[in-house]
Amino acid sequence: MKSAEEIMEILEAFDLVGTLRGAAVLADCDHKTVARYVEARDRAGGGVRPGRRVRPLVDPFADKIGEWVERSRGRIRADKAHERLLAMGYQGSERTTRRAVAEVKRAWRQGHARRTRPWLPEPGLWMQWDFADGPLVAGRRTSLFCAWLAWCRFRVVLPLADRRLASLCSALDRTLRRFGGAPTYALTDNERTVTADHVCGIHPDL
Repeated sequence: MKSAEEIMEILEAFDLVGTLRGAAVLADCDHKTVARYVEARDRAGGGVRPGRRVRPLVDPFADKIGEWVERSRGRIRADKAHERLLAMGYQGSERTTRRAVAEVKRAWRQGHARRTRPWLPEPGLWMQWDFADGPLVAGRRTSLFCAWLAWCRFRVVLPLADRRLASLCSALDRTLRRFGGAPTYALTDNERTVTADHVCGIHPDL
């Protein structure tokens, strides 16, 4: 149970940055704790302070902006963040994006501590693949190579006679050609992450 002073600090942090995760960084607590006390204040009729700017178009992307700021260590430019948000379906203005990015950067600089965030894929960044057991063909076991793009869930399933390296490279080549390009990262079933340059030596601009 938080003390009155700690609860006040949490609410002040939320009013300053306007996001649960940004406030959690400033108050050094979990974002769910911030949400609980903010909801309790709203139920009690406290509402939000006038200084907090509500931006319904960009607020759903607040976690993604926080992830970009964290990965770039506060160096990401607002115009680049705006381009990425547009690809993810964002319909707000660049001015709104600049203000949101500036608030997250300010929170990060005031004492950012790395926290586990939900994984939010973005277009062209992640491809995942795995093997599955295929049917018996002439009494011989076969395999299925399954690959999909994390953002849009576009899938490619290819039958393979075995799981040797030559078969894997051929399946990856055919998959990337069907995708029309290579993603930045490929995540395998054994949790190894590789870049597009490492996938069978195929260039990302394929």
